[in-house]
Amino acid sequence: MSATTVPTLSGDRAHHGVRQPLSTSERWGAVFEYLLVVYKRTWRGSIIGRFLSPLFFLLSMGVGLGSLVDDRAGGVDGVPYLQFVVPAIVATQAMWVAMGESTYQVLGYIKWNMGYHAMLATPLGVRDILIGHLLSIVGHLTVATAIFMGVAALFGGFSSWWALLSLPVAVLTGMAFTVPLFAFTARQEGDNGFNILFRWVMTPLMLFSGTFFPITQLPVWMQPVAWATPLWHGVESSRMVATGDVRWGWLALHLLVLVAFVVVGWLLAVRSFSRRLVT
Repeated sequence: MSATTVPTLSGDRAHHGVRQPLSTSERWGAVFEYLLVVYKRTWRGSIIGRFLSPLFFLLSMGVGLGSLVDDRAGGVDGVPYLQFVVPAIVATQAMWVAMGESTYQVLGYIKWNMGYHAMLATPLGVRDILIGHLLSIVGHLTVATAIFMGVAALFGGFSSWWALLSLPVAVLTGMAFTVPLFAFTARQEGDNGFNILFRWVMTPLMLFSGTFFPITQLPVWMQPVAWATPLWHGVESSRMVATGDVRWGWLALHLLVLVAFVVVGWLLAVRSFSRRLVT
């Protein structure tokens, strides 16, 4: 009689045997690694939106307009205009990255190239796909923000090393947009909704969330609208830590609001993705 080979469990999947189920971190990492490979082939197309656009705002608004504001009004609240506007552009740039990564690309994986469906044909679940993709966007936000902050620092956009805290604030601000937008995108059949987002949401937010001037200069009825947006909370938080004028109670409140957007967005995203991809 010939000997019968009995499969054995093995933690190393490169060897013969019954494979262990993928761990949670491996499932998330599989999605993250796939998206990283894709980005290595497409990163050149994102340079303008992630780096040059905020740089143009830095030069035109921070340096160009800033010199006029400093000459006429002595800055804003005693802060040179460049150092007033740069931390806000850091947060605003995070919103731009979030908008770009959470709309067309996500709908593409849902509908156009069916990438998410292919992932679901593996041991991955909806939450694994969501978390892996969100982690990749955290990476995009971190790298894009760090590069811009480095360039802004060369122009004198920061006055203290405390400005380094603007980086995690910007990432949190970006995720406060990213996660709810995942839920929004999962409900779209085409890109018409994205045109509305970019024209009637992103641009007004950039202009009226305290990025270029304090919202106290807005009409009284518009100020509560700014308070309800994640960008205003991101701008205020980034500006506080960058200028060293930290009011801890207000900072905690701003950060809690941003976390609330992430949490609520997560619940909506899981529901929307499950309905679109599974049921």
